[in-house]
Amino acid sequence: MSLRTPPATQPNAEDTDVLVRKDNALGRITLNRPKAINALSLEMVRQIQVGLDAFEDDPSIEIVLLDGAGDRGFCAGGDIVALSDSAKQGTDDARIFWTEEYVLNSRIANFAKPVVAIMDGVVMGGGIGLAGHASHRLATERLVSAMPEVGIGFSPDVGGTWLLSRQDGELGTHLALTGARIGARDAIAAGLADRIIASAAVPMLVEELATGDLEGSIDTAEEVEVEIPDGNLVESRRWINECYAHDTAEEIVAALRARNDKAAKVSALGILSKSPTSVKVALRGLREARGMASLEDALRQELRISCGFLTHPDFVEGVRAQVIDKDRKPQWAPATLGEVDDATVDRFFAALGEHDLDLDADGARNG
Repeated sequence: MSLRTPPATQPNAEDTDVLVRKDNALGRITLNRPKAINALSLEMVRQIQVGLDAFEDDPSIEIVLLDGAGDRGFCAGGDIVALSDSAKQGTDDARIFWTEEYVLNSRIANFAKPVVAIMDGVVMGGGIGLAGHASHRLATERLVSAMPEVGIGFSPDVGGTWLLSRQDGELGTHLALTGARIGARDAIAAGLADRIIASAAVPMLVEELATGDLEGSIDTAEEVEVEIPDGNLVESRRWINECYAHDTAEEIVAALRARNDKAAKVSALGILSKSPTSVKVALRGLREARGMASLEDALRQELRISCGFLTHPDFVEGVRAQVIDKDRKPQWAPATLGEVDDATVDRFFAALGEHDLDLDADGARNG
């Protein structure tokens, strides 16, 4: 057994929303807001970038690890209440947050060293933006993942349209338009995770990664037996692929309703409960991303879409109904898919001029 130096830690670490530590060959970045299921703030995004800067320039660091503090989840997403407040107040805070968050998503995807993400517990929205672009995405049996944005009057972002449009078929479209929650097996089927390990194996994995043996460490963690809940996407692939292949949201809902599968009919109801504007914008965003050449192209489009929702009533209303008042009774405007015309959708894809996201295909920001 080799002697190992203790990991370097930050002073007053308990007061820091992101812990950045070095343990021999491992650079570890831990989201540290467990009471908020590690929801991302702008300051956290910036702290993660600082950690990546340090590890990128340190030749002794061979592997970077992303994980979350607490036992509830890796990351529940961005701080949507703060983003909603920015929309209500007309400030630039939300645009700045999304811009820096999307730059971070791209950097993780293009990082020069392996990035391991431990997807344990809740991993949604902005959490997928961090973990989903890592080179090694390890889900545990406790994973609960989703891109639930259409339910709050928003649209999948953080590279979500890129990830959900990469797989053959329409599993990603189904997840984007329904906001369905999935576990580890379905996350792999949808292209959001790579391998499954036991949550009990995580401490051992972290210790082993410090040796610099990436594949050996993961292989060892996979040997720990665990019961993994069954998934639903693979067995539903046929009706999902058939129903979601249509060009419009109205046609998709009609196809789902026409199926004999109960799950298909439930999916139709799920779509109809979401913001009609969000559903139509998300569908177009996915279709456009499918033909794009890079994650950076998708992120650029997503920033335009996200900023479009700052001036649309459904975003503030969705956050109010689902997160603030929690009455679960959003009043969408307009209220039906048929009332959302093409011109309305087009506005979400308009260029932002000087505020457009300007990224190279390797993740570097221009200007």
